[in-house]
Amino acid sequence: MNIFKKNRYANDCGRMAFYMLVLSAFFASLESSASTYTLIIGLFFLIGGRAFGAKKWHGTPLDKALWLFVLMGFLSIFDSPQKAFSFYNWYHLVGVYVIIYYLSAEFLNEKERFKMLFYALALGSIVVIAYAFYQYLVGISTVSEHWVDTSAFPTMKLRLYSLWENPNLFAGYLDVGMSMALGIGVMVKGRLRLICAAFFAAMGACLVLTYARGALISIAFMLVVYAVLYNRKLLVPLILVGAVLLLADHTLFMRMDSLLKGGDTSTQLRIALWESTLAMIMDHPLLGIGWGAYYFVYPLYDFYMQGHFIKIVHAHNMYLNIAAEIGLIGFGAYMYCFFSTLWRALRNFRYVEEDFLRGILLGCGLALVSLAVNGLTDYVLFNTELSLLYWLLCGLVAALLRLPSVQKAREREKALHVGLTRPPETEPADMYHLD
Repeated sequence: MNIFKKNRYANDCGRMAFYMLVLSAFFASLESSASTYTLIIGLFFLIGGRAFGAKKWHGTPLDKALWLFVLMGFLSIFDSPQKAFSFYNWYHLVGVYVIIYYLSAEFLNEKERFKMLFYALALGSIVVIAYAFYQYLVGISTVSEHWVDTSAFPTMKLRLYSLWENPNLFAGYLDVGMSMALGIGVMVKGRLRLICAAFFAAMGACLVLTYARGALISIAFMLVVYAVLYNRKLLVPLILVGAVLLLADHTLFMRMDSLLKGGDTSTQLRIALWESTLAMIMDHPLLGIGWGAYYFVYPLYDFYMQGHFIKIVHAHNMYLNIAAEIGLIGFGAYMYCFFSTLWRALRNFRYVEEDFLRGILLGCGLALVSLAVNGLTDYVLFNTELSLLYWLLCGLVAALLRLPSVQKAREREKALHVGLTRPPETEPADMYHLD
C-alpha cells in the first residue's frame, strides 16, 4: 500500500473515531450502554489509524497519574470480598473512562470539532430538561421512592429526576451543565450568549426542583468562586436571587434549613456512613476494600443501622469512597487528575484566543469546582454517565491546553517574568479582560 493511501485511511479512521466520540457525548446523559458501545467502536478506529501510520501520539498531563489510578484500581481487586464482581466492574468502567479521555484529548484539535461536540452535549441536555419539565407538569409523586424523610419534610411530594436514577444524580448533572453554560455564556456574545442563558435558567429551575441540598450548595459555591475571582459585581445579585428563591419556595427553605439543624434521617445516615468508611480506610490503607466493593463490605462496618437492610452502594462522599475502595495511593492519583485539571482550566483559560474555546475551558474548571464541593456530601461520580462526563471534561482541558495558540500565549507570559515579578508596563492590556 502506498503512502498516500495509508495517510488517507489513517485520516478516515481519525474522523470516524471523532464521530464516535460525538455520539458518545450525546448518549452520555441519556443511556450509558449506547455511549459505551460508541466508545468501543471509536477505540477500534483509533487503533486502525495507528496501524495505518497516523501521526505520533500526543501525551497529556494526566498520563502518569491516570495509569497509576488504573493500576491501583486493578490491584484493589485482590482485596475485594467479591473479586469477580470487582474485576468486571473495574474493566467495564475504567476502560470506557480511559477511552473517552484519550479520544477527546487526541481528536479535539480544532474549533469546529469542539463546536460539534458541544452541539451533541446540548442536544442531549435538551432531551433531559424537556423530560424534567414534563415530570413537573404531570405532577408525578416521588414519595414512594423514599428519596426524602417525609416526617421532616411533609410538604415535599415531588423531586425531579428526569432520565436519571434519582434526584441527586440529576442535580449533579445539572451542576455540570450550568457551569458549562456560565463559562461559555460570559465569554461569547450575541445569540450564543442568549442560548447559554436559556440553558442556565432552565437547568437552574430543574435544580431547585430536585431539592438536592449538596448540589444546590455546590452550584452556589461555584457561582461565588466565579464572582470573587472574575466578576465581583455579581456577588450582590447572586445573594438577592438566593434570598428570593428561599422566600418564594417554603419547601426549599425547609430543605436548606435542615442542614443547620441536622434532624432528618438523610443527614444522620451520611454521618454514620462516613464514620464507617473511615474505619474501612484505616483497616485497608494500601489497596482498599476492592473496586466497587463498598456494597459488600459495608455490613461489616455497620455501626448505625445494625443489620437493618438498606442498599448502601457508596459512602455519599467522593473522597472517602475512593480512598476506601482503591486505597490511599489510588486516591492520590485520582485526586491529582481531578484537581490538577481544575487548576489548569482556571489558570489557563485566559490564554485561549477564541471566545468560545476560552469559555469551554472556563466552564470545565467551574464544573469541576461544583463536583468537588458536591463530593463532600455525595458521590455522584459513582454513576457511569456522570463519570463519563467527568473524564470528558478532563480530556477537553488536555486538548485545549495543547492548542498551539495557547502554548504560545503561555510562553509569552513566561518571557515577561523577571525573577518572581512581572514588570507592570509589559502586562498585555487585555490579558484579564472578560466580556
